[in-house]
Amino acid sequence: MEEKRKVIDCRWFPSANKCTLAISGREEEVIKTAVDHAVKMHGEKDTPELRNELRHLLKEAKD
Repeated sequence: MEEKRKVIDCRWFPSANKCTLAISGREEEVIKTAVDHAVKMHGEKDTPELRNELRHLLKEAKD
């Protein structure tokens, strides 16, 4: 069975730069890309806590 795609969207969270990026794919791809984006664009630190928070915010993508 194929793994379900996950999605996370910056529009779900208030930010100073009003980011509209949405990321979808396999869970680990989304987490890696979301962490990279959060660090580079939003000044976050790559910590286990950030990764855990992002993982809890994932939703199933509507394909």
